[in-house]
Amino acid sequence: MKKMYLAIVLLTSLVLGACSSDDDNDSKNAGYTETSLSEAPVWQIDWNNNQERPDWSEPDGSIYENWTILKVQIEEELQPFVSEKDMMALFINDELRGLATPAVIVGSDQSSNTTFLIKAYGNETETERVNISLTYYNETLKHIFTLSDSITLDSDESIGIDEDYIPEFTYGSSKYPAMKTVGVENILTKVGLTPTEGNTMGAFVGEECRGTVTLSASGSTTLVIYGRNDGESVTLKYYDATTGILYTITDAVEI
Repeated sequence: MKKMYLAIVLLTSLVLGACSSDDDNDSKNAGYTETSLSEAPVWQIDWNNNQERPDWSEPDGSIYENWTILKVQIEEELQPFVSEKDMMALFINDELRGLATPAVIVGSDQSSNTTFLIKAYGNETETERVNISLTYYNETLKHIFTLSDSITLDSDESIGIDEDYIPEFTYGSSKYPAMKTVGVENILTKVGLTPTEGNTMGAFVGEECRGTVTLSASGSTTLVIYGRNDGESVTLKYYDATTGILYTITDAVEI
């Protein structure tokens, strides 16, 4: 599976601030506090961004010599918010070279809201790779996601047809321009907790969820933490589904 990543400067520092427990009987451990929960917490990043719908127009294909078809699939994180009103545009040097709405399912009048077929036009040679900006507007979230890649404009080639092409639009979004990736198992082991497959960890700035992940069986789970500003203090929480205990990590962790 091919994924595309946006190169960004990771400026957010991770500081695990102390978090007091809501339960007077919580145990005070060296690296965490405990809270008993009656039901599992539901953690989710708020991707709403209140951006205006772009005024994009279909490019005139007759003035270009070459073109490439891109089949772009929306990443899992954003799939719950897709709709038929979403749009995706492709820019080269700030010039709009391709525009698409969700692809129509073959043999049906319905659209596949998670898939876009973009015809990217250009006058560049077949051997020349060009830098593109792929821009996705999500109508539900009012959020414009943008990332970069390089492609070859050649009508004999396509992208995303023979293998999945799933851009990571959430990496470096306009709402959360900075990111930090941490190893979940390493953090839990350091503070004396046992990493268990199926349990969840969340990252918070105040009460705002900035990242969540379910521990995998591989033992190498990574948590992506999204930041608005430099130097934000991040609190990590770990929920054990078997015991119903929420652990709030209080020790400073060196990443």
